[in-house]
Amino acid sequence: MSAPLQIGLLVFPKVTQLDFTGPLQVFAGLPGAKIHLIWKRIEPVPTDSVLVLTPTVTFADCPQLDVICVPGGAGADDLVNDEETLDFLRTQAKAAKYVTSVCTGSLVLGAAGLLEGYNAATHWSAMQYLTAFGATPTKTRVCVDRNRITGGGVTAGIDFALTLVSILADRKTAEAIQLGLEYNPAPPFNAGSPDAAPPDVVSFLKERMAARSAGRSDAMERAAMRLNQPA
Repeated sequence: MSAPLQIGLLVFPKVTQLDFTGPLQVFAGLPGAKIHLIWKRIEPVPTDSVLVLTPTVTFADCPQLDVICVPGGAGADDLVNDEETLDFLRTQAKAAKYVTSVCTGSLVLGAAGLLEGYNAATHWSAMQYLTAFGATPTKTRVCVDRNRITGGGVTAGIDFALTLVSILADRKTAEAIQLGLEYNPAPPFNAGSPDAAPPDVVSFLKERMAARSAGRSDAMERAAMRLNQPA
């Protein structure tokens, strides 16, 4: 009997829950997979919405993972300068088959030095930060570059996870999971990207995000400086 596939998703304060729960629901349908929800301690973790998550394993007790996945959210801006988290990711990445992320989780991988020389996707509002970590920003829902697989913003996490399942198992398994979830997107508005959304909607959202964007810029600058410091 083969050993179970070990899949770990990082949870952290102010994670965007859909970055996390979308892939989780897909992975839950993968036969032979053991899924871990990982954080520093076993304690309730608040998301960026009312939902609270409970980790299942700590950094210290986490087994070697076949897949490590970092979701995004406002809390990712804190993680890019959190050495305990970055060290955990570096250690896991050494033997993981796939190092992955959703949304701004790719910035955390970048801050850990795990995207240098790779193409990577992220949320449209954060694309400009990837180059500071040696990655090539790629405007796509899912970016596969060798064993680095990164998803775009939030809802792209479902596409990312289905793509990864097709690699870990096969296309039929991925399609069966998609069918079971009735994942057949037909959004009511054509406003899901800055290229498609009306200009006034794009401006409106950017104004709402301005304060957070300023804080993110500072965090990314500090993370890039720390990463590029001589050893």
